Amino acid sequence: MSKIKLTEKEVELLNSKVGLHALLKPKKVNLEKALYIAGHNDEIKKRQEELIKVQQWVIEERKKVVVVFEGRDAAGKGGAIRRFTEYINPRHFRIVALDKPTEDERDQWFFQRYINQLPKPGEIVFFDRSWYNRAVVEPVNGFCTEEEYHIFMNQVNEFEKMLVESDTYLIKYYFSISKEEQATRFSDIRKNPLKRWKMTPVDAKAQELWDEYTHYKQLMFDKTDTDHAPWVIVKANQKLEARLFAINHFLETIPYKEAIEIEA
Repeated sequence: MSKIKLTEKEVELLNSKVGLHALLKPKKVNLEKALYIAGHNDEIKKRQEELIKVQQWVIEERKKVVVVFEGRDAAGKGGAIRRFTEYINPRHFRIVALDKPTEDERDQWFFQRYINQLPKPGEIVFFDRSWYNRAVVEPVNGFCTEEEYHIFMNQVNEFEKMLVESDTYLIKYYFSISKEEQATRFSDIRKNPLKRWKMTPVDAKAQELWDEYTHYKQLMFDKTDTDHAPWVIVKANQKLEARLFAINHFLETIPYKEAIEIEA
């Protein structure tokens, strides 16, 4: 173990539940890493207390909130969503991760299947991938025609503008990782029998198609980063920092504190 002089606060942190978990979970004790992880997890817990207040405000004020999580495969979208939702009331939020469209859905207006998943008043909906599949994943992998892609790109901004004008909070996160970090995470997933199910045929080609994804990602940003629905880029090579950044941004964006201050 490294010879580190710990402060009283650090000793208290390591003796907490999150600290002991960070210290004892790895096979080999690493005090510096345990302090780093415990510190981040402690900060997350504090923010999760605020997320409970946000949800209560959403419920009481009958607000509608849509949070979109996009990014490359293995960028950490699912883990971030789990931290957002870990302690909030499950009756008032949904996580939406749609499978490939059915035959009927393929013949519908593209946005219809997503409209059916939008929040009712007093609800938060987290999209683990969203309608933006058509902006990047589908054209890269040949899952849509060029015409379908261009129709989507011409309609998406107006679709989102209608959402916002219907008194819906819309937040769009893009989790950005490097090619090297994605390769490392794919390797870890393949080695872990509890996570292998996460690897799909699309994931398997992600490294090979890296430049194509980059091309369509940039087109998406150029076209759909609007004043009413801007993209928030989350640097996600470090998972813990990415989760904390996203939650902090969410807490700063939803005006729940104003209502709390007025009531006080």
